[in-house]
This record gives sequence, C-alpha cells and structure tokens, in this order.
Amino acid sequence: MKAPARLQTLVEEGLIDSVVRQLMSGKEAEVFVVRCGSETRCAKIYKEATQRSFRQAVDYTENRKVKNSRQARAMAKGTRFGRQAQEAAWQSAEVDALYRLASAGVRVPKPYNFFEGVLLMELVTDANGDAAPRLNDVAFSAEQAQIHHATLIGEVVRMLGAGIVHGDLSEFNILLGHEDGTAVPVIIDLPQAVDAAGNNHAQRMLQRDVANLRDFFGQFAPELLQTHYGPEIWDLYQRGLLGADVSLNGQFTPQAGAVDVRGLIREIDDARAEDAARRLRMQMAS
Repeated sequence: MKAPARLQTLVEEGLIDSVVRQLMSGKEAEVFVVRCGSETRCAKIYKEATQRSFRQAVDYTENRKVKNSRQARAMAKGTRFGRQAQEAAWQSAEVDALYRLASAGVRVPKPYNFFEGVLLMELVTDANGDAAPRLNDVAFSAEQAQIHHATLIGEVVRMLGAGIVHGDLSEFNILLGHEDGTAVPVIIDLPQAVDAAGNNHAQRMLQRDVANLRDFFGQFAPELLQTHYGPEIWDLYQRGLLGADVSLNGQFTPQAGAVDVRGLIREIDDARAEDAARRLRMQMAS
C-alpha cells in the first residue's frame, strides 16, 4: 500500500522499506505493519491527544521531566508551544518506558526507533505469524486464566521494580503473543506510564491495573475475584521488600486508621471514569 505521509519520511530516511497494511486505528494512534529489510515490524503514529481530559493528563504527567524551564512554563500556561511540548513528553514517555521495561525483563514490544512522532517497534505475533490478538478477543480455560494472571502479576512486580506503573493496564492493552510454542502475554500502550516514586497517583493506578487483571481473568477463574494482589504489592513496595522473586499470596489486611474522605471520593470518580472508558473500548472493539 502507499505509505501515509507520516511514514513516508521514515521510508526516505531508510528506516522502513515499505508499508504492508494498517493494523489498527484508535483515538491516540494509528498502527501500521511495515517491512524493514527481512523483518516485519509495526509503526505507531501518534495522534494529537485531543480526547484525553485535562484531569487525566494532569494525573498521568505529574512530575514528568521536561527539557527546560521554558517548556515547563509553557506547559503550565497551556500555550501552543506548551501543548506541543506536552504532547512530545506524552509520546516520549512510552518510548522511555519501553526501553526501561525491556531492560528489566518485562515482556513488552521491542522498540527500534522513534522518529518524527512515529515509534518503530516489534510486531507481536501469534502461532501463525499473524498479528497477535488482544486478551479481550480471547477466551480462556480456568487453568489458562490462572497461568496468564500469575504471569502478568509477575510483570507488574517487575515494572514496579523498574520504577514504572502502567496506569491503564487491562485486557485491551495486552497482546497474547506466541514464543517457543507457548502463549505469552505482551504488555502494550504505555504513553500514560507513570513514575512510581514521583507520582502521587501511582498507588491508585497500580491497584486499578491489578484489579483490572483480576476482574478480567476472574471471568474464567472465579477464585481470582477473591484476591487482593494490588494492595499487597504496593505495601511490599513501600516497605522496600518487593523483588522479582517475592512470594505473593493475593491477600492483604489493611491497618486500621483514619479514612481519607477526599481520596475515597476520588477513587469513586476514577472508577466511574474507568468504567465509562472500558465501555467505550468495548463498543469500539465490537
């Protein structure tokens, strides 16, 4: 097919040889299958993030580093330059997260290049070599659900060990790849990834990520619905006891203390927003 204008630059620069087909189109990006020499990869073209709410942007971008104080001031004022800088920071956050997580042993698509707002990365495939499906398009046995849930809890722990919380982890942004004859979950879509130590919303986001995994796989293995891995993981992280080899049991008893009413209200509001977003994704997927 003819290369879209945003990919034509990469063709001219010799980063890709040809565009095979469009893989998907969402509110935040378009993804194309491309050829790079003898390899098939994918190219993610970021769209302008007009669909994200201001509150979501503030939550996710809190404490993100920018190049200089001029950018920071412009972003705070919401000028045109500031919006461009904010969008560039949003895009580069995914690139940085992919490199960090791949180095930490987390199964994410291998990044190859980031050029002019286009991320060139590994194409995750299924057993037949076709583009891998998202978890929401796959049905599992109870045993498979238990295995994949355990694998992904381990990935969340590794991510946190690398200082990163996904922030929007669910069945809609995990692919079921295939490696060495085995189905392997691969975590994707990381532009909203947050710094675990520097973002005040990291705890809430991590617990929501883990709850999403529990609720999805709990459809196939109901016993998972009784687990509480999110609070357990965060408690160990805060106490400096979280490691890749830590033994988790999915149980957690919170200590008694004062109730954070504002925090509770915010949790309710975020749960409502997440449910609305989930319903929208389901409508778009169907």
